[in-house]
Amino acid sequence: MRPSTAFLLAVTCAAAGAAPAVSQIVPQASLGDLAASPLVRVNISETLRRPPDEASLTVGTEARAPTATAAVAANKAKTERLLAAIRAAGMSERDIQTQGIQLQADYRYEQVQGRGRQTLAGYVASNSILIKTRDIGSLTGLLDQLTAAGATSVYGPTFAIADPAPMRREARLRALARGEAEATEYARANGFSRVRLLSVEEGTSFRGTDIVVTGARISNVAAPPPPPPMPERGGGIVAPGQIDTGVSLGLLYRMER
Repeated sequence: MRPSTAFLLAVTCAAAGAAPAVSQIVPQASLGDLAASPLVRVNISETLRRPPDEASLTVGTEARAPTATAAVAANKAKTERLLAAIRAAGMSERDIQTQGIQLQADYRYEQVQGRGRQTLAGYVASNSILIKTRDIGSLTGLLDQLTAAGATSVYGPTFAIADPAPMRREARLRALARGEAEATEYARANGFSRVRLLSVEEGTSFRGTDIVVTGARISNVAAPPPPPPMPERGGGIVAPGQIDTGVSLGLLYRMER
C-alpha cells in the first residue's frame, strides 16, 4: 500500500480547497508564504505484536426437572461444584463473574392425529460464569477440570493483553519517527532540508489484524524489535497466537530550508 501523503502547495490549496485542519493552522498565510514553505501531511499506522498474557472463558451449567423449583435447585448444586473447581484451579474472586441465570419452560413437541402439539415437560435452569486466567499455558488442563466439575457449556477462550499501554506508547514513538522520516524525504525531494511538526491527530487505538505501515520504505528508521518468544506450552488444543496493538497518527509538517 502506498503511504497516504498530501503535498500541499498554495496553488493546489487555492484550486482544490484546503482541508479544514490546514486552513485553521495557517488562516492568515498568503499564497506566497505557502509556496515558499509548503505543508506535507502523512498518515502513519504502527502495529506491534506479542503473545497474549490473559484469557477469558464463559462456562455454564444446566439442569432439567419437572418443576421450576427442582430445576433451580439442581442447577444451584451444579453451579456450586463448578465454582469450587474454578477456585481450586487458582482463580481469584475478581476474575470470577456471573454472567446470567436463566429459567425457562421445557416443551416436548409431538404429533397427535397428524397435528403438532407441544406439552410442558418441565423446566430448564442454567447459569453462565465468566472467568479470567493469566496462566495461558494451563488452559487445556483448566478446560478438563471445568468439564469434569460439571460444566455443560464452554465458550472461548478470548485472548488479550492485560496492559496494552506500554505497547501503544512504543507504537506512537515509532509512528512519529516514521512520519518525520517520510515527510523529510518529500521535503528533500523538493529542495528543502528539513520539516517542522505542526500538528498530531491520533485515531482510535486498535487491537486487530495486521495493518500495513506507511513510510515503511524509509531505511533510516529502525525496524520494530522481534516479538518476545512464545512461552513453552504443554501441548493441548489451545493455540493463543499473538495480539496486535497499535495506533494511527495524522501528522502535518511544514517544509523548511
